[in-house]
Amino acid sequence: MRLQPVTLDERVEAIDLMRGFALLGILLINMLAFHSPLYYIDPYTWFDAPGDTATFSFLDVFVQASFYPLFAMLFGYGLGMQFLRAEERNRSFAPMAVKRLSVLLIFGILHAFLIWYGDILITYAIMGFLLIGMIRLESKWLLSLGVIIYVIPQTLLLVMMFAAVALDSSFYVGIQQVQNSIAAYGGGTFAEIFRQRFDDWMYGNNPLNYIILIVTILPLTMIGAAAAKWRLIERTKELKKLWIALMATGLIAGLLLKLTPYIFGPNIALTFLQEIFGGPLLAVSYAAIIALLAQSDGTRKMLRPLTKVGRMSMTTYIMQSLIATTIFYSYGLGLYGQVSLLTGTLMAFGIFALQLIFAEIWLTKFSQGPLEIFWRKVTYGLNFEKSNKSNN
Repeated sequence: MRLQPVTLDERVEAIDLMRGFALLGILLINMLAFHSPLYYIDPYTWFDAPGDTATFSFLDVFVQASFYPLFAMLFGYGLGMQFLRAEERNRSFAPMAVKRLSVLLIFGILHAFLIWYGDILITYAIMGFLLIGMIRLESKWLLSLGVIIYVIPQTLLLVMMFAAVALDSSFYVGIQQVQNSIAAYGGGTFAEIFRQRFDDWMYGNNPLNYIILIVTILPLTMIGAAAAKWRLIERTKELKKLWIALMATGLIAGLLLKLTPYIFGPNIALTFLQEIFGGPLLAVSYAAIIALLAQSDGTRKMLRPLTKVGRMSMTTYIMQSLIATTIFYSYGLGLYGQVSLLTGTLMAFGIFALQLIFAEIWLTKFSQGPLEIFWRKVTYGLNFEKSNKSNN
């Protein structure tokens, strides 16, 4: 017997709502890299047009490094749910999970090298492969190991960064790379854009950076999988006090850490502290707020457009890259390096509004987004087609 795709009555609405909210935050922060050479600048001084300082502060405190952890934990939660369903139905989990993650990896490679260098799907697929080997661990072990894998290496890196700041507190600015990015993305040929995209991907995914990614994303997926095995989101009403505690603790501690560069002055150590420790804490508080809000029928109904976007998360994510690169790269409008941070942020809200409308229209006809349908069709074959027809 084979695993079936998730049907509508099996979906947890709060999870899709969290995904939709996370996709908005991801677009807001990715927009900085869509229109500017974010890898190679000091963002605290680069964005200096009217309104940019306040916009950057808002994004830096409330958005930066708080939405990819939320999405990573939800990714782990999703794998955990799939594992539990396979166990309940006495079916093999690993072969189907490997197949699904392999397709996700292919999507990620195409996205990274043909659309936008800031792809995260490759990383999620690789972390998913690693998580499969640990998914049978008890929840308490998944959580404990996840916290250990995350905290110890990141703390050592933080100490090293404070030592580096003692010698030189300035941010790295790559003048030549900035000029290359603006020339390629803003006015280059497709071949020049591809070459710059490849260089940017290699810069962000060099061996050291990827080791840091592993000890950042993998433990977050482990924590998400542990939460899934405890069914924390499904049991929100029963565990209301726990969720309130997570909301309050994450919000207070997360905001305090996210504000450290503004209290003491920005440097690479404090921005690392802000992102690596403050970001996930704030992500947990966001998840708690959404889980609690989702207990109200009226709130769920009001936020249903976000839920629908969350149901087609891969389509939404890839569409964001396609739309933004068409606007900013030379094969489209060629606006790379020419818009302010405030303008780019307002454009991000506009793009997301269009995605809300698209999801609303598309899901009146289909149970999944177009890429989700393709992904599940490749993974489940005829089993998916039968399930998809039964949902319409």
